[in-house]
Order: sequence, then structure tokens, then C-alpha cells
Amino acid sequence: MQFGALCHYFVEWADVAAVVTAAALRFIDKDSLPMNMVLYTDQYEQTMWKKLGDSVLHIELSCWADVLVIAPASANTLGKISMGLCDNLLTCIVRAWDYKKGLFVAPAMDTLMWTNSFMEKHLTDVDDLGIVLIPPDTERSVCGERGKGAMAEPSDIDTAIRVFLEPPSSDSGSSNGMEEQS
Repeated sequence: MQFGALCHYFVEWADVAAVVTAAALRFIDKDSLPMNMVLYTDQYEQTMWKKLGDSVLHIELSCWADVLVIAPASANTLGKISMGLCDNLLTCIVRAWDYKKGLFVAPAMDTLMWTNSFMEKHLTDVDDLGIVLIPPDTERSVCGERGKGAMAEPSDIDTAIRVFLEPPSSDSGSSNGMEEQS
């Protein structure tokens, strides 16, 4: 699926750790994923911490990552983010995230779910947090209907993240962008 393709794009230029929810596992072909990428599930969060003072995975990952990309972002995950819920590894990372760093969501869901008024509220909340939306495409959905809701193309998501991470261009040799006065 597209998740594997997106991971392949990212590992070409970045260190990648992927976090997958239990619901997403049924859609992922693990054999399609890059070999040099770590894949985390909720089980890692539950087994890594044993006693006070041990590392907490969602904190470690939220500090380690320069950018967080949730793709595909389901209606369920967007709703949880909107409400501040954190009941799995992914939403715990979002809850601990430093929003000065980039956080992107690329939704993927049925058109009826995408156009639902709950989604409008959730997207407003997500926008208020400073999370960047990579809008879905119009394609045929899993249930056969054609409409908006398909995850954006992996190449488009990759481009959006690369543009975000590019250093700002310098302005004609002036370090602060202001003209010198004599």
C-alpha cells in the first residue's frame, strides 16, 4: 500500500521510525517496508517501560524526531488528536509533541467520513494546534465509491516535508533581510 511507498521515500534522505496503530497493522504489508526502518507498535510502549526511571517510548520518540508525519491519518486518529486523547503509542507521541516542530497529517478515509461535520470540527481543532493538513485526493475508495478521501500521493507528502525542512533562503546577502542604511 501507500504507507510502504511513503516510507521508502523518507528513508532515502532521513532516519525514519514508523509508528503503527493496531488498526493500521491489517493494512500494512511488512515485507513492503524498507529494511533500514524501525517499526513501532503499541506493544513496544507497553514492554519497554518496567520501572520508575526507565525510558518512556512516546517521550523518547517525540524528543528524537524533527518532524512527525501521520499518513495515512484515519478519522479515528484525527478525532483523538482533536480531543487530546492518547490511548495508543501514536496519540501519546502527539500529546507529548513540541508543536514548534512540524507535525503533518495526511488523511485517508471514505468520502462520507471526510465530509462529515465531525471531521470539519476535528480539522479546525487540528489547525488550531498548528498541525499541517496535507489534503486527501479524489480517487476510488476501498468500498468502491469515487470521491475525496484518499491519502495524498506519497511523492506529494515527501515533497511537502522536504520543503518544510529546507532552511530558509538568504536574502541578497543581508543576514536579517533588512536593507543597510548609511
